[in-house]
Amino acid sequence: MSGPSGKEATESAIDPPGSGLPEIPLVHVINVPFALHFVSGQVGFMAERGFAISVITSPGEQVEAFGQREGVAVYGLEMPRRITPLRDLVTLWRMYRLFRRIRPTIVHAHTPKGGLLGMICAWLARVPVRIYHIRALPFVTASGPQRVLLRSTERVACALAHHVLCVSHSLRTVAIDDGICSAAKVQVLLGGSGNGVDAAGRFDPARWRQSRDEMRDRHAIPRDALVIGFIGRLVHDKGVVQLVEAWKALREEHPELHLLVVGGFEPRDPVPAAARTVLCGDPRVHMVGWATNTPPYYAASDVVVLPSHREGLSNVLLEASAMALPVVTTRIPGCMDVVEDGVTGTLCPVRDAAALTNAIRGYVRDAERRRRHGRAGRERVLREFRREAIWEAVHAEYRRLLTANGCSAAPTLRAADRLAGSDADGVTRDAVTASSP
Repeated sequence: MSGPSGKEATESAIDPPGSGLPEIPLVHVINVPFALHFVSGQVGFMAERGFAISVITSPGEQVEAFGQREGVAVYGLEMPRRITPLRDLVTLWRMYRLFRRIRPTIVHAHTPKGGLLGMICAWLARVPVRIYHIRALPFVTASGPQRVLLRSTERVACALAHHVLCVSHSLRTVAIDDGICSAAKVQVLLGGSGNGVDAAGRFDPARWRQSRDEMRDRHAIPRDALVIGFIGRLVHDKGVVQLVEAWKALREEHPELHLLVVGGFEPRDPVPAAARTVLCGDPRVHMVGWATNTPPYYAASDVVVLPSHREGLSNVLLEASAMALPVVTTRIPGCMDVVEDGVTGTLCPVRDAAALTNAIRGYVRDAERRRRHGRAGRERVLREFRREAIWEAVHAEYRRLLTANGCSAAPTLRAADRLAGSDADGVTRDAVTASSP
């Protein structure tokens, strides 16, 4: 971890847990509710260590449940993923007013839109510590004016941040090489990832042994079938076209093969109609739709495939490896950090359907290789991507930045208590939980 601070200097920034002294207001900005898993568990960990947590995201079904489960205040503000200048200006104003009421000491913004709006508002509100967390760089697969616009928004978010975190070392290299952020300002914590993986708990395959047959029975998959699993958004950038091409070749070779697809189609970056027809019209392709409880679907699979065109750091690959499954993915930033080629999985050239087919075929034909790579993948996740280690590293970075920016635990009300019973302009009341950490 970078930074000049020593132990005595960093520990003076935040009072120890249970001291009874005032908390440090910390706001996370995440523009879409399905990305709340970026900080799941982590916010409770920080609350125990002297932070009063608030989360700002777009309204959605998951928002209130997340706040109640994590014990933090969650506020709904519309933040469309695409650039919408007029609506974004309204959101900026409402978020600024919310910041002025919460008075955060730290704003930690995630996702491209959340990073842009969060860093602009935090700068306007003179928040003492501003952190932008790069979790993906959409401009790398864009072209023309869209690429210029997306690249510019990333540069603005990085420029307004005091410090930039990156979820993978390979993505950090892209950010530096493309002039998004200076090398001195952007950092990767430990081996990467923004929240780690609960490999010892939720993603422990021993907990889900019964789910293998249960999920196969539910989706009419024979218990003795060999199952390729795909979990993710069904969009062009996830390599769905290449997945379909590989499937069409392999299904003819192996009548025992089935494809289990967990995820939903999206209008943005849509999958071509021909590929969608194959997925939805094949009786050996099982379309699950969106699912929040993914471990049973990993348990029902024999190999997980993610032929993505771009990633920040793939949580799907980390989770699949934690579940002792071999993985097939592309040799791109964000996937190379997770997969040890030939040891825990197989890396293929991006957009190469033939190479993808061969890689999957290797696992279909070799059960021992599947088991060996799956075991090695789980061991690597337990060793390098434990969520508690990531949380400790984030906490240490908060302390370092607080000290570097001259902050201390000044008396303050909890963010949830300050806003209880008071409408924040434009914030949806049904998306707010005022439970204290």
